[in-house]
Amino acid sequence: MPTTARSSLFANHNFTLLFGGSTISAIGDQFTLVALPWLVLKLTGDPAALGLVLAAMALPRALFMLIGGAVVDRMSPRRVLLGARAVNALLVSLLAVLVLAGAIGMGAVYALALGIGLSTAFAYPAGSAILPQLIPPQQLQPANALFMGTRQLSMIVGPAIAGLLISVGVHGSHGNGVADAAGLGLAFGIDAVSFLFSLGSLLLIRIHSDHHPKAPVGSVLANVASGIRNIWADLPLRAFILYAAVVSVFVGGPIQVGLPVLADTRLDLGAASLGILMTANGGGMLLGSVLSGVAAKLVRGRLGLMVLGIDSLAGLALATLALVHSTFAGAMLLACTGVLAGIAQIAIISWIQHRVAPEMMGRTMSVLMFAFMGLGPLAAAIAGSLLKVVSLATLFTAAGLTLSAIALACMTSPALRSIGAARPGAAPA
Repeated sequence: MPTTARSSLFANHNFTLLFGGSTISAIGDQFTLVALPWLVLKLTGDPAALGLVLAAMALPRALFMLIGGAVVDRMSPRRVLLGARAVNALLVSLLAVLVLAGAIGMGAVYALALGIGLSTAFAYPAGSAILPQLIPPQQLQPANALFMGTRQLSMIVGPAIAGLLISVGVHGSHGNGVADAAGLGLAFGIDAVSFLFSLGSLLLIRIHSDHHPKAPVGSVLANVASGIRNIWADLPLRAFILYAAVVSVFVGGPIQVGLPVLADTRLDLGAASLGILMTANGGGMLLGSVLSGVAAKLVRGRLGLMVLGIDSLAGLALATLALVHSTFAGAMLLACTGVLAGIAQIAIISWIQHRVAPEMMGRTMSVLMFAFMGLGPLAAAIAGSLLKVVSLATLFTAAGLTLSAIALACMTSPALRSIGAARPGAAPA
């Protein structure tokens, strides 16, 4: 992004507040993403329990994501995001206190996971809808690129530090009854503190819809239905979201359960290995984000084929995880898949932003988030249960080869092949 574009963005006080608070919170989120699965494995030693915890977060998120998008379209996204993040801060703080006090049990973990899932169902669409109210339309593309690059940087910095922090904390933690309790509690505490920075920035931001709320048209459920109808009428967009749901099942489930189990059972650094794997993937995605513009020019008009090709390679990489027994090999493999994912992610989001009308963006993004974030953890519950009867290698191999086969088969779909062939300025009627 050009320096002048960055400078003009940061001349906007509201944008600077949002960017600063969101950046700190994004780094904090990575601590919980590493600590929560590690906590479950230390409490139970059971991959199925980890899958159920991820499902407990996913179920309310999946059920309420579309409603969250409609609510955001009807009122101030700042206020919705402020409330959702306040709830998240409270729940993660409670998790930190219980772990450090040695009073954590799986019942509390399930309950807190449900609460976190419910709050994020409103936070995700609110976060995607607030930016257009802070800056003019011509600055949306560089602003989105800046936020996305920062998120990828957080995936590089956060997981590695979190993994090391949890591992270092093991020496003084066994008295609380949970291995790595001191490091785990500190990791959750850091995430809770990061939410305070986000809440502070949101309290200082002022946007138009705070004082000029939209007049509600129809009920929330009617708004959800209209958003779904709009997507269904757009054949390429509909086809991509359905395809994204399939990818989420075959990638999200095995990765969310499989990586923590891989680090715990095969790799040499424990929680630090998990952090390194996640950091490598985040670093790859950052590089892919940088390369996305070049890739889009090279495949102009053939974006759908590029995405399907990338997913076919990602499936082979997922299957190759079955052979990994060292942290270095796993990190290299995940870094490569991260590059491919970063290229595809930026290209697809840009295509959707150009295709969908602004007044439908919140609901459209909530459906896309549902496909990626709602179904993945539900698939993780299935993957965790499967690990009771199949090996980790079998899980990675079957999921990866199935994904590659689906991606290759979808190359014959005219709707998916046509993605990127045209870039209309608004959603079809």
